[in-house]
Amino acid sequence: MISFINVKYSYCSTKSEEEALMKKGILLALALVMSFAASAFALAPIPVKDQKPAFIYVGPAADGGYNYMHDIGRKMMEKNNPGIKSVVVESVPEGPDSERVMETAIRNGAKVIYANSFGYMDHVINMAKKYPDVYFNHCSGYKDAPNVSTYFGRMYQPRYLSGLVAGAATKSNIIGYVAAYPIPEVIRGINAFTLGVRKVNPKAKVKVVWIYTWHDPAKEKEATKALFDAKADTIAMHADTGGAPQAAEELGMWVIGYNTPMDKYAPTRHLVTPVWNWGKYYDYSTKAIAKGTWKSQQIWWSMKDGMVDLSPFGKAVSAKTKDLVAKEKQNILSGKWDVFTGPIKGQDGKIAVPKGKSLNDGEMLSMSWFVEGVDGTIPK
Repeated sequence: MISFINVKYSYCSTKSEEEALMKKGILLALALVMSFAASAFALAPIPVKDQKPAFIYVGPAADGGYNYMHDIGRKMMEKNNPGIKSVVVESVPEGPDSERVMETAIRNGAKVIYANSFGYMDHVINMAKKYPDVYFNHCSGYKDAPNVSTYFGRMYQPRYLSGLVAGAATKSNIIGYVAAYPIPEVIRGINAFTLGVRKVNPKAKVKVVWIYTWHDPAKEKEATKALFDAKADTIAMHADTGGAPQAAEELGMWVIGYNTPMDKYAPTRHLVTPVWNWGKYYDYSTKAIAKGTWKSQQIWWSMKDGMVDLSPFGKAVSAKTKDLVAKEKQNILSGKWDVFTGPIKGQDGKIAVPKGKSLNDGEMLSMSWFVEGVDGTIPK
């Protein structure tokens, strides 16, 4: 039996780029206490009909996953704010060319920019300095400015709940996890999922495959097949398309999706999916800009805020499991308990989070270690 599979692809062209990705969470944590005095700066209100927001997507809107859900959120925003007309630019590389795309949108009348991927961060900051009267909103970043806000959600909460479902479903006690990059965002999700798995099935292991890409259906499928060969009978994922669920359906594996309900890719094997509601932020931001209440801030909304949730269950999920998920979800929504509350053991079996302690936001945002039950390593 394979103890760990590391399918590495050449997304990062240099070692320094990989190291930069690893530092993302640490810097993001530091950003929580560094506001750059941005909140004291006031931009002029812009009526809804004059905002003309431009949405910059890292992939195609029809990818059936990450960008698709951003586009669903954009459409929700338009529906809730009559008179607004947005534009979308798809498949924009996370590099200097993104500045050209933003510049073109602004010259064409955009007063608001939404950039939906981490790699746009420095380019958003550059453009914000050049256009101080334009509102910039950057998804998953950690740098702000007087006219830049960041937004993301506590996806680790529904990931934990989906782990309860996976732990109850597996028969081989090996659950595969198709993971994009070894960065805190992804590591945090793997850990939360594993904690859910092990709550209902302490014998189960979560086996990780790194694919080093956000958007590549072929690589997601290849990783899924590798996990199947390693005796996994259930998969979860942190990637942007339906490639992994499609492969799992063909192989007869149970599926825990990501981004959007994955039953369309795995109609007979889908169990549940942690999902995004990006429209929650887009609607909030649009209204705040119109009212003059928008401010530079770093948003990390939760299940209670409606930013993240679980999809409907697949038919194979038992009533007992549904009841457990409902109970654990209520614990989270109550605010009395959160996923990373001790005691939690690290991968080495030693206590990483003592009983009575919960990880704070900075500790979660800089997470660079695995919990007990994860079968894999974090490349340095």
